Amino acid sequence: MEKTKTLQATIGLPQAVALYIGAVLGSGVLLVPGLAAEIAGPASLLAWGLMTLLILPMALSMGLLAAKFPSAGGVSHFVSRAFGDRAGTVVGWFFLMAVPVGTPITALIGAGYLSVAMGWGESARLTVAVIMLLVGLLTNLLGMKVAGSIQVTVVAAIVAVLLLAIAGAAPNIEARHFTPFLSNGWYSVGQATAIIFWCFIGWEAVSHLSEEFVDPEREAVKGVTIAAIVVGLLYFLTALATVGTHTYGQAGLSETSLALVIEGLLGKSGIYIAGFTGVFICMATIIAYVGATSRLAYALAQKGDAPKLLGALSKKHGTPVGGLAFLAVCFVIVLALYATDSISLSTLIQFPNATIILTYLGGCAAGIRLLKGNKWGVRLSWLSFVLTALIFPFVGWAMLYPLLILAIVWLSGLRKGDPHDLPR
Repeated sequence: MEKTKTLQATIGLPQAVALYIGAVLGSGVLLVPGLAAEIAGPASLLAWGLMTLLILPMALSMGLLAAKFPSAGGVSHFVSRAFGDRAGTVVGWFFLMAVPVGTPITALIGAGYLSVAMGWGESARLTVAVIMLLVGLLTNLLGMKVAGSIQVTVVAAIVAVLLLAIAGAAPNIEARHFTPFLSNGWYSVGQATAIIFWCFIGWEAVSHLSEEFVDPEREAVKGVTIAAIVVGLLYFLTALATVGTHTYGQAGLSETSLALVIEGLLGKSGIYIAGFTGVFICMATIIAYVGATSRLAYALAQKGDAPKLLGALSKKHGTPVGGLAFLAVCFVIVLALYATDSISLSTLIQFPNATIILTYLGGCAAGIRLLKGNKWGVRLSWLSFVLTALIFPFVGWAMLYPLLILAIVWLSGLRKGDPHDLPR
């Protein structure tokens, strides 16, 4: 009886594109253009241009795997097929334990942007963050048909505001703001690239929704290609507007560069639009990641690699209510720690970094093995693997978090101890 329960295929191409864009075009667009410019000056545009070109292989390697092996398990499923269930379970838990920390952070960043714009205090910021997380949970409870439709609307609004800000900034772009171009040396360009990398994480998240694609081969590959082009252009043009108008470099400017660009176009009312845009941008990311993680929890529970409760499906909507309940509990704990000043936002941000990078490395390694019939697929996976591996040493002490997850998985006996569990 339990085996007859399956997730419903309701995601078409427009929803897939919106989910990909929403997962990747997150809070980074609010913060990183100004921060990268502060580090490398006008030369930060070289770093943006490089990452804009390199995101396509990263995105396509995930898209090709999702098209060939659609599963709610996402990267965990790909790694299981390539290297066995033990490796897949570990990678699955890496992602599963990254999102419960990363998603409340995203909500707090979006809520913070709105609170600053409206002149609200910390309690209002927490309230807005809670509302954002509840919307993300409720949207995914109702099903991916509803979530996908909402995501299309949200992403369309985000793209419209960003294009408005970029177009509005164009008359204020001055040539003098691009000289000296290499103001802080070549090393600063490398530092900026490392920060910018985080803006392009998210392609792995939608792979967990691939089982619900109406036509996985069409939605996964076409969807990720369109999304990669749109995201790359939006990021680069936003960075160009930031550098060209020099809305960075002074106290408070770099962190709110997008808001200042919009304010310069629309006056004081622009700051309010920027505040709500921040919420929408982060809301899109929350919807995508809550959907991905709840599906992963369901997939792990179906395999016996997570508690059975995490595999519960809603009888009415056919959605992974067990995974959503797990996330809700985690969100409460993380927000409580933040609200009581037990841990700072800057410290919280570092926890998911190592686990997300290791998830990517696992997915890219799986692509190298599973896409052997596709010459370009293997090349793209190798390129993505090398680029991601170069970033990993920069996570520092955050490496301890995946080690803790490994210990918990091992002690709880959630990994399968089958000696015949060999790579396929």
